[in-house]
Formats: sequence, C-alpha cells, structure tokens
Amino acid sequence: MWLIRFCRVLLLAGWPLVALAAPAPVVVLTLDGAVSPATADYAVRGIRRSADQQAGLVILQMDTPGGLDHSMRAVVKEIIASPVPVVAFVAPGGARAASAGTYILYASHVAAMAPGTNLGAATPVQIGIGGPEREPAKAAGKPDGGAKKGARPAPDAAASKDTLTRKQVHDAAAYMRGLAQLRGRNAEWGERAVRDAVSLSAAEAQKLKVIEVVARDVSDLLAQLHGRKVTVQGVARTLDTAGAQIEYVEPDWRSRLLAVITDPSVALILMMIGLYGMLFEFSNPGFVLPGVVGAICLLLALFAFHMLPVNYAGLGLILLGVAFMVAEAFVPSFGSLGIGGVVALVIGAVILFDPEVAPGYSIPLPLIATVAAVSGAIMFLIVMMAVKARQRPVVSGREDLVGAGGEVVENFTGEGWVRVRGETWRAASATSLTHGQRVRVTRIDGLTLSVESEQPDGGK
Repeated sequence: MWLIRFCRVLLLAGWPLVALAAPAPVVVLTLDGAVSPATADYAVRGIRRSADQQAGLVILQMDTPGGLDHSMRAVVKEIIASPVPVVAFVAPGGARAASAGTYILYASHVAAMAPGTNLGAATPVQIGIGGPEREPAKAAGKPDGGAKKGARPAPDAAASKDTLTRKQVHDAAAYMRGLAQLRGRNAEWGERAVRDAVSLSAAEAQKLKVIEVVARDVSDLLAQLHGRKVTVQGVARTLDTAGAQIEYVEPDWRSRLLAVITDPSVALILMMIGLYGMLFEFSNPGFVLPGVVGAICLLLALFAFHMLPVNYAGLGLILLGVAFMVAEAFVPSFGSLGIGGVVALVIGAVILFDPEVAPGYSIPLPLIATVAAVSGAIMFLIVMMAVKARQRPVVSGREDLVGAGGEVVENFTGEGWVRVRGETWRAASATSLTHGQRVRVTRIDGLTLSVESEQPDGGK
C-alpha cells in the first residue's frame, strides 16, 4: 500500500516537470488566394493571438498569386514586430508565392517551400492603363534615339508615367533589399524578382539562399526546424518543435465577411442592388424595405471599393449607365438612353478592376453579361410601363370631367348647382333643370360646368 502511495506522490511531483518540458504549440495560419484586406486582417490577428497565447512558432502556409500592396505591407509589418517566430511556408505542392507573397516570404524569420512550388515575379504594377517601362532614347537602337542633331526632342506623352513606374520599381526593390538584409537572404535575387519579374522553384530557391528549408508538409517542416536558431526582435532563439502540438486556425466570421464583401464580383452585385433599391424607393415612397436594403448594400459596396484598387473611370461609367437607364423612363429617346446605359454599364464593369494591377481581382465576364441583361430587362420593363401609362384613358382632372354624368341638386334656370363625381359644382345650362334630373358635362369654364340634360326632351 505504501508503495502505491509513493508512486502517486512521484507522479504528481513529476507533472510540472513534464509540462515545462513540453514544447509550446505551433499555430498554422493558411493564406490561400489573393492577399486582400480580409486575408491581411486574418493573418495580423492570428499572429497577435499566437503571441498572446505564448505559441512557440507561427507557420504562415501560403498559396497566393499576389495581391494588394497595402495589405501585403500590413502582414509584413506584423511579422517584423512579432515576438513569436514566423515561418512562411509555400505549400502544398503546386502552390506559389508570387508578387506580394514573395515579400511576405522574405520578411519571415524562416522561409520554406514544398517541392513543386515557386516564388517570384514581384514587380509592382501601376494602377491604370499603361505598358511596361521603356526607354525612348534607345527605342531605335541609337544612343540619341534617332533624333537629328540640334533638333528639339519631341514631348513624350508617357514620360511622366514612365517616371512614376520607375519610382515604384525602385521603391519596391529597396523594400525587398531591406527585408533580405534583415533576414540574411539573397538580396541580389530579391531585386531581380522586383526589377525583372524572375521566378524560382523550391530547389533553386534553396540553392540561391532565398529560402532555408524544403519540406514536404508541416510535420516534415517542424522536424527540420527543431534546433534551428533564429533572431526575433534582436534576440537569438533556438526553435523547439519536436513533438509540438499543431493548432490550425481557420478564418473567423469577421475574416469571412470581409473576404465576401471585398470580392470584386460581390462588390459589383452589392452596388447594383443598392442603386436599384434606392431608385425603387424614391420612385415608390412608402415601401421602406427596398430603401433599407438598398442603402445597406450601397454602403457595403462603397466600403469594398474603398479597400480595393478600383478604376474610378469604370465606376463612373457604371453610375452613368444607371443614370441613362433611369432617364430612359422619363425622356422620350426611343431607347437611345437605355442602350447607351447598358453599353456604359458593361464597359465600366470590364475596366472596374485590372487583374494585372492586383492579381486575383477581376470580374468574370458571365457575371458582367448577367448584370447587363438584368439591367436591360429592368430598363425594358420601365419603358413598357411608361408606354402603357401613356395609353391609358384619363381618370382625373379637367379632361376627365368633360362627358361625366351628374345630378341636379336643385331646380334652376340658367345657373344652379349639380353633383358630379361626389362633388358639388356651379353649373350653367341653356334649359331649365329640375331637382334629381340627370345631366352630362359638356364644357368647363373656370369653376363652372356647362351641362345639358341626358334626356333629349329635358324630362326626368
């Protein structure tokens, strides 16, 4: 009996030692798709929560074609400021870390890739219409560009645009070089990824010291990271990942909501619902529901456009198209305004987002065609209702009173009073009329009705 008690005491005394010996958990965040405000919010909050929970390591598993510059920089800033080591892991096989993903990988404490993955192509693209950077002076293969001696150089319409592009490229190259120097990685190749848009496979990246580890999966990655030394906020630390518990953190409802709202297709749909809802409410005051739904959808769409790289010329064309279609219901343009509105809507939706500016952000053509078809159908319905309304007979006003029947209120000769459509009117008649006699209005003179008996003989 005493032996069992002694074993229990030893077991209870050993539990704290076991707890101290167990490595801190490893948090895995998944960045799948374009780097957007939603993914940036998810990554930033995930890293901060990991620090609060005293996690031993954060693995940012990436498969991204790139994304928005301000979202990427938000993630990079959080990685640099994180008290917990962050490992950027391009996985699974077939994944990539292009454009913005390359910057995030360079900023991480440890860079890893799975076999069959690639990274690079980190050249920034200017928002708007334009081509690659060019050198006008060397376009013709001559030092002076083929210009005659003493001739004044012709003004280059794209000179200012080329200057802005060069500034963006130089800024991005310096940013990449700074990250490479911070983590001790290949700064020369990082600059080439920005200036020449080059890419690397996993094996080549490890050979050129762009990454440190090539691993099949998260378990293999943790096995290779065990005992590796990293510098976190200026302090050297040794990673202890052997037997560490892996915790996968999925996006919560807030991140999912942001991801849905900032999807270009959803943003366009929200804007169209908002515009048509407000239009219906203003046309038919008192329904309330269309106005409430329209206002909410319109505000959500404006929030999404604020977060996304919107081409404001495209947004202006969409609004102009909707205005044309609304004007079609009030202006007899024989369909010109309506057709022009649909065309403006389609062109605006096509150029609203540029996938070359923000990879992964574009509106599918079938959706644009659907929006155009629905808008055209609404316009056609409005026009048909307007035409039918014009063809209906008049049911109120002065014109409706002419020919209307009535009843004499009192006997009179010349002028008296009659009741027409439930109202009492001053009336004039060429014949004598008696109380209760049925009459018909023949003319309106100010507020006096000219009436005559409905019976040719003037009797009741």
